[in-house]
Amino acid sequence: MPGQFTVIIGGARSGKGTHALRLAARYPQVLFVATAEPRDGEMAAKIARHRAERPAHWRTIEAPLAPALALALAPPAPVVLLDCVTLWVSNMLLAAGTGWPEAEAELAALLAWQRGSPADLIVVTNEVGWGIVPADALTRSYREWLGWFNQRLAAAADHVDLMVAGLPLAIKPPARRS
Repeated sequence: MPGQFTVIIGGARSGKGTHALRLAARYPQVLFVATAEPRDGEMAAKIARHRAERPAHWRTIEAPLAPALALALAPPAPVVLLDCVTLWVSNMLLAAGTGWPEAEAELAALLAWQRGSPADLIVVTNEVGWGIVPADALTRSYREWLGWFNQRLAAAADHVDLMVAGLPLAIKPPARRS
């Protein structure tokens, strides 16, 4: 039986990461899947801050483009925290040779991994569709890709929390398992 699948979605600085860390901290072992890449000094500093927030005994794997493959190769853990889909989609959009079919295949691989794994999965993502229509094609593509990813993740998830001002709102409450 697959583990519980939770999606945490919200705007920037809404408390998504803090909520995800709190949920994962309930488990004795955590596998943290990081998608961020230190492309500049600001991002490198943010990655360092996030590392310092996590307990030292948590295992971390870096998977900026193919988290499902990294998970298939990693030793199992009772819970996996993937942070975050927002950067994963950005990385794929900016990677040479990655188009929508390849991105869709990566998402399908992650969902297949989840359905076949007993591990609980917590996924963090941003909601970017509530703002204005972006002026340039690249940003519009990003919003489209992330919107499709979020819809598919939420549809597959057992539980979805929308974060608003640090508060989790259950927009898809978990069903009771027998």
